[in-house]
Amino acid sequence: MTTRTRANGEGSIFPYRNGFAAYVWVTKPDGKRTRKYVYGQTRETVHDKWIKLHQQAKTGPVATRVPTIGDYLTYWHREVVTPNLAPLTRATYGTMIRLYLVPGLGSKRLDRLQVRDVQTWINTVSETCQCCAQGKDARRAAGRRRCCALGRCCQDIPSARTVKDIRGVLRSALNHAATEELVTRNVAALVKLPPVRRRKGRAWSSDEARRFLESARADHDPLYPAYVLILVLGLRKGEVLGLIEDDVDLAAGELSIGWQLQRVGGQLLHRETKTQTSDATLPLPHICATALELRQAARQHDRDRAGAAWQGSTLVFTTRYGTPIEPRNFNRSWDARCAKAGVRKITVHDARRTCATLLVDLDVHPRVIMQVLRHAEISVTMEIYSQASSAATRAALKRLGDSLR
Repeated sequence: MTTRTRANGEGSIFPYRNGFAAYVWVTKPDGKRTRKYVYGQTRETVHDKWIKLHQQAKTGPVATRVPTIGDYLTYWHREVVTPNLAPLTRATYGTMIRLYLVPGLGSKRLDRLQVRDVQTWINTVSETCQCCAQGKDARRAAGRRRCCALGRCCQDIPSARTVKDIRGVLRSALNHAATEELVTRNVAALVKLPPVRRRKGRAWSSDEARRFLESARADHDPLYPAYVLILVLGLRKGEVLGLIEDDVDLAAGELSIGWQLQRVGGQLLHRETKTQTSDATLPLPHICATALELRQAARQHDRDRAGAAWQGSTLVFTTRYGTPIEPRNFNRSWDARCAKAGVRKITVHDARRTCATLLVDLDVHPRVIMQVLRHAEISVTMEIYSQASSAATRAALKRLGDSLR
């Protein structure tokens, strides 16, 4: 006599080895119908899994196998990241996946990934020369190899910031996997990393900024107006290079910011700014309006000289033939101008910090600085605000000392 192990209506639950099993007919992501099985030690456990699987089958396609980390990252980047995130972000994610995550964790099954697996792997990455691991020197021509391929390891170890970014990409992917109910927890979020020490930005004094601009104007530097917009209005490099003619309204004395120019994955993209907070219309101080008038005249001169070779771009800042200015070439021009002006070499983004610092020295309220720089959060502005120039710091300490004397 056989013992009944299934209740009415549960015809797909049956004894299996040392426990029970069940199946449900599901539709796979490719549209084909097949059975998907669940297993457990007790009938009650299998029954709960069976009910849950029935519900999943009713709501949409169901994967019949758990993918590997590599397969899931490929799917996640293609179907989730690429359609929804900015080009530079998806390119950065793709690089992290290709160079670090797939080689290190790609073969592991998604549902079997443990905290200790990620912790051990990421500790190894942070101590491994990536020139050796990725074969950077080995890919060079035989006559141009200079380090790891010749047995002289260059110790190209990832920075703490890079390691944090690698973990961040994996954590984002596993968050989505948890949303799709492929994993029950995000193991990457539980991994411990050393704190990242931010690079302390540098800024010019008002005298250095003035010398820089005077040098550019005296030499008739074609990028002088761009330098003015960065130092006076705090524009980002991509925003300056992405300005179009319609953004400039000299009659109203206003400048609209809504576009940027970026080099991403071998392509030069003219696209909207990254966030809505970055979009703004700023009043033009006299020095900015004068600089843009000079730029309009120079642009018309370039168009007349180029003739049929003019590319017809609507960008404010272009080459002599109307083509966009490469961001890297802008960096080179900036560095060359620093040397000619005899001022400390800082990055273009540090010039944006200079704008904030000079506003601090003028006792401008942080909320106003936030509007000028178009920060999304006041905390970012306050971080800059707290780093007043050494001259302002000395004056403040002198006042404090005088009050306590």
